[in-house]
Amino acid sequence: MFRPKIPTMPTLTGHTAPPVVIEPTAVVPAAQTPPPAPVAPDQSRPVVQLTPGAALALVGGGTAVVLVIGAVLVSMLLAVAITGASVAACAVVLRSLLNAERKH
Repeated sequence: MFRPKIPTMPTLTGHTAPPVVIEPTAVVPAAQTPPPAPVAPDQSRPVVQLTPGAALALVGGGTAVVLVIGAVLVSMLLAVAITGASVAACAVVLRSLLNAERKH
């Protein structure tokens, strides 16, 4: 009951054709074409060379960008935290006012 049933290989019925023998044919090479000449790089684009001053400027600019983005993100996080704290303080004050009104 729990053993899997493995299907048996079906047997061929009817007329079968004998195997066909394929004979290899000779391959005749075509005329040899010369390899393409190497293409010289396009000289319209200027080659960029980084001097030590340019590399220092790039590092300084990247550092400034990272610091500015970090300051903006930290200030936004601080604004959200301050807003959440003030909303929580307002909720506590309103709750105490409503509870005090019910008791009197």
